Amino acid sequence: MPEIHGNIEGIRKSVLDELTSLYDVQLEPGVFMPQELLNGLCGYSASLNREIAVYITRFGEIADVFIGRNDSIDLPDLRLRRSERRLSMIRCIHTHPNGWGELSDVDVSALLSMRFDAMCAVGVSKDGRPTSTQCAFLDPQHEGQVMRTELLNARKMPQDEWMARIEEVDEAYVAALPKLQKEHERAVLVGIESEESLDELQELAKTAGAETVLRVLQKRPKPDTVFCIGRGKAEELSLRVQAIQADLVIFDEELSGVMQKNLEEILRVKVIDRTALILDIFAGRANTREGKLQVEMAQLQYRSQRLLGQGLVLSRLAGGIGTRGPGETKLEVNRRRIRDRLTDLRRELEQIEKQRGLRRQNREKNGVPIVALVGYTNAGKSTLFPRLTGSSVYVMDQLFATLDSVSRPITLPHGGKALLVDTVGFIRKLPHDLVQAFRATLEEAKLADVLVLVADGSDRELESRHATVEEVLESLGAAEAPRIVALNKCDLFEDIPDRMPGAVRISAADGTNLDELLSRIESELDAGTQEVKLLVPFASYGLINRLHTLGTVLSQDYVDEGVQVLIRMDAQNVSYVCREGAKVLEK
Repeated sequence: MPEIHGNIEGIRKSVLDELTSLYDVQLEPGVFMPQELLNGLCGYSASLNREIAVYITRFGEIADVFIGRNDSIDLPDLRLRRSERRLSMIRCIHTHPNGWGELSDVDVSALLSMRFDAMCAVGVSKDGRPTSTQCAFLDPQHEGQVMRTELLNARKMPQDEWMARIEEVDEAYVAALPKLQKEHERAVLVGIESEESLDELQELAKTAGAETVLRVLQKRPKPDTVFCIGRGKAEELSLRVQAIQADLVIFDEELSGVMQKNLEEILRVKVIDRTALILDIFAGRANTREGKLQVEMAQLQYRSQRLLGQGLVLSRLAGGIGTRGPGETKLEVNRRRIRDRLTDLRRELEQIEKQRGLRRQNREKNGVPIVALVGYTNAGKSTLFPRLTGSSVYVMDQLFATLDSVSRPITLPHGGKALLVDTVGFIRKLPHDLVQAFRATLEEAKLADVLVLVADGSDRELESRHATVEEVLESLGAAEAPRIVALNKCDLFEDIPDRMPGAVRISAADGTNLDELLSRIESELDAGTQEVKLLVPFASYGLINRLHTLGTVLSQDYVDEGVQVLIRMDAQNVSYVCREGAKVLEK
């Protein structure tokens, strides 16, 4: 639980409880110090005749509250970033009871040593009103020096200007870092399932740009309802997190809003779960309009389930025209805004889905079969796709290298055509919100004529990951679709016995056995078809090119009446070409 630190001797518990409620405050973006919060802080400072300091993070959270003496305060170092060449991501606002808001030499020294985003002092009158204020920022051009503002009226604190100054200083420090140096967030991974699951979480963290500095596994039958790992383990973890100066903690389990809030209070660093991590990766991978809309929708659905009352901020009534009468709290306003945005997103995605449906109808009308590549993320689908289609797509050895669904035509061994679709990779514990948002994209797998399940044959978890793919396909209603299992990376496991009998061993990297894979695809597409000898009159000669897309042309001979074609195709396409002028000679 959050506590008030420093000189609290002689202060009533009721007052300490009121000050503790400050930890529930969530500042709006772009607000340096809300006037209402500042007024309350000055009131407590005057009544106690002691300096009070609050640490506010770059995310608008109250990280710590300290009480000092009437003329000084001890400020402990609390960093959210490890690098000594970056800002701490914390601004310090503290009061000067019975005095002016002019910064002292001690204040400036604390700014320099702790590398605060900003150091701000506020003068307090005897009756508890803010008088004057002054703020200082580090000078990125001159190490060891600061930039001070003028002494201003505290009731006219330039909120946007000071927040913009923080961003300018931080950007200047980033630009000053060596160009080859890339700073990663230092992450602690926590799980309650298995080491294998943590291995995958570590790969996800790496994909998101985080450096794993500690892994913690506490095996338990189910998550603790308050801290996920139990209070004792959380307190122990808090000490280890501070000792290694980690930036964030990533949990392998999905956290409720209450769990996340409790964990951040006890760990004092940013806490996210596996779902938030995957959503963050997806947000960075989405390139198309549809992909970006789907990710935003999944993120909003995720956040709406974790939108808790944030104490003084979200529990207050919003003001202004249109809110009179019963009114709405800020919590209700935020929920309404999320609902409104979700409605807009669903409307846009419905329009995109209609366009997708029209394209799908055109493909069905033209009789072009669809082959979908599905499989666990990083199994090699995006490497296999350009090998089979001859197209250029983004390929990288990382989880979720490609997010947006891509389709290209392929040519089968006997000249037939098909459309190959590369889908988003599956993963264990795929977030439900993500499945819902990407349902339209994932349905490409459901509607495919043949599924190619690409699996990493060198993966020691091949069987369990294949089972995950089967579960996702079943949830999409694609469990009955014809399928071919392609064991990729055979160049890495040539001497290993067959782990999945009947699968095609391939290597997307060097092209091994891709001809065999194409032959298997053709055979599956031909299943349920029949060989038909057709006569295409010269008057309908334009139909010849269409035949190559409607089936597999086995032979073609010119006769006096036209062109005799031996073709393998399904009954529906036979009826279609007959309507277009062809005649059936033999079945």
